[in-house]
Amino acid sequence: MIYWITVNYYSTELIQRLIDSIVETLHATSLQGINYQVIIINNSTDDVSIHQLKSPSILVLNAAENIGFGRACNLGLNWVYQQNDQAIVWLINPDAIVPKNSLTKATQFFEQNSHISLLGTVVYNFQNEVEFGGGEFIPETGKIAELKIISKELQTQSYVLVDWVSGCSLLINLKNFKYCPQFDQDYFLYYEDFDFCRRYAQQGHLIALTHQLQVIHQSSSITGKNPSLKIQQSIYSYLLTLEKHTSKQVLLYRLFRITVVAIFSLVKDPKVSLSKLKGVCLYWKRLVK
Repeated sequence: MIYWITVNYYSTELIQRLIDSIVETLHATSLQGINYQVIIINNSTDDVSIHQLKSPSILVLNAAENIGFGRACNLGLNWVYQQNDQAIVWLINPDAIVPKNSLTKATQFFEQNSHISLLGTVVYNFQNEVEFGGGEFIPETGKIAELKIISKELQTQSYVLVDWVSGCSLLINLKNFKYCPQFDQDYFLYYEDFDFCRRYAQQGHLIALTHQLQVIHQSSSITGKNPSLKIQQSIYSYLLTLEKHTSKQVLLYRLFRITVVAIFSLVKDPKVSLSKLKGVCLYWKRLVK
């Protein structure tokens, strides 16, 4: 059985659509009637509508407050690990849907490639454009890139090894871990998936991307509601990631560059520039603690 984990933040309608797509993919396969489990971590405690989705196959776990994406996923991972430490867990955004036959393909993939610990899927948007086709990292410069194309290698092979994969759609092969894998609690939003992949890659786990599995994602349908906060958190988390995964020289260079560009852009684009500077200030507060 594959366990799905998704995080709710005032997104009940989106999660209902996601669940409908999961149910449809089950009915479209020879695995019809199989038990499945969706774990919803409720980060919006006053959102009572999410509890309407509860059923024997759908569990809602309430966070005490909005604890961010990674820490919320940890709640779900810990629950699944206690039930079945050999399971496959599929982390998926609430604003995504899965195509038909996804469960069969995921099961078959890990039967044939049990050595893969973390598996990303190609992510398309609703215009059928590639939103995520792999993650690259250049530690010497601090560049963290999301590829927007499907490489020839990815088209012709069952998987390719990559530096990191997106938390929008991330499968975790729990049986390859001695302990329940966890996201770093220093992150609230953004880059926690990158950090998650790099930490476990350093422990010898294989990180792969497959085109055999895909999801369709409604980009920024949740975070886009507050663009200023999105930019602020993205800058903070990027700098935090550089601190953890690059040299001090790279961190200082990127910190200086982001700050200077934001200051010089204040007149042209004050909202974006101020949001970036707030993210820098958040990071400075972390340094002086």
